[in-house]
Amino acid sequence: MNAVLLIGLALTLVATTLLWRRQRALRRQAHIRDFVLPKGLFDRLRMHHPQLTPKDCQLVAHGLRQFFLACLKSGRAPVAMPSQVADDLWHEFILYTRAYQDFCRRAFGRFLHHTPAIVLGPQRDRNAGLRRCWWHVCHEEHIDPRAPLRLPLLFALDTKLGIAGGFRYVPDCRGPRRLDDGAAASGTTHCAADFHSDSIDGGTAGFGDDSPGSPASSDGGSSDGGCSGGGCSSGGGD
Repeated sequence: MNAVLLIGLALTLVATTLLWRRQRALRRQAHIRDFVLPKGLFDRLRMHHPQLTPKDCQLVAHGLRQFFLACLKSGRAPVAMPSQVADDLWHEFILYTRAYQDFCRRAFGRFLHHTPAIVLGPQRDRNAGLRRCWWHVCHEEHIDPRAPLRLPLLFALDTKLGIAGGFRYVPDCRGPRRLDDGAAASGTTHCAADFHSDSIDGGTAGFGDDSPGSPASSDGGSSDGGCSGGGCSSGGGD
């Protein structure tokens, strides 16, 4: 077998593998976007948050879909959960063990374990997961993660729905926005602008295409997909 033929076979194998990975990533994305949560799960969520309407629960579910997509697109890198109410829905979902295991298998190819929702803090390893989540959910909503004019849904849920003990974010805490917001001044509001700031603890370098405003480079097909550490969640509908 001559060298030209060997090279041609090798290139064909590489192209076939890349195409298979791309198709797998698209199938997994489609499953995350279309999966329906088990019946009664929203009722369980309302046991924790009785003020939520059915429409509110659908918003939470949509935010959770964003988070699962961020997990998929991050490959094996950690992705952290920024919303308490989304974390609560995910936690209830886990109790439907067969449905949850099936979801994980079809969405990620493996089981995703739970860790609690967190906020930006002094520990770099935890912040990396939140920054990575920020990067991918911003691109999901066509928001520039380095110059956000608004928040993606997942980061806005707790404030929008008035979740007690939830995590509150604003796009930028500087200037009049901080002066007008007593919660921000007291330190209970977290600044989304900090996620892309090199002066805080490293910025978002390496989380995707580094060109500001461009879509993230990962399509979720470079590995088996998933997220480790920081929490994982899902969405759907009753």
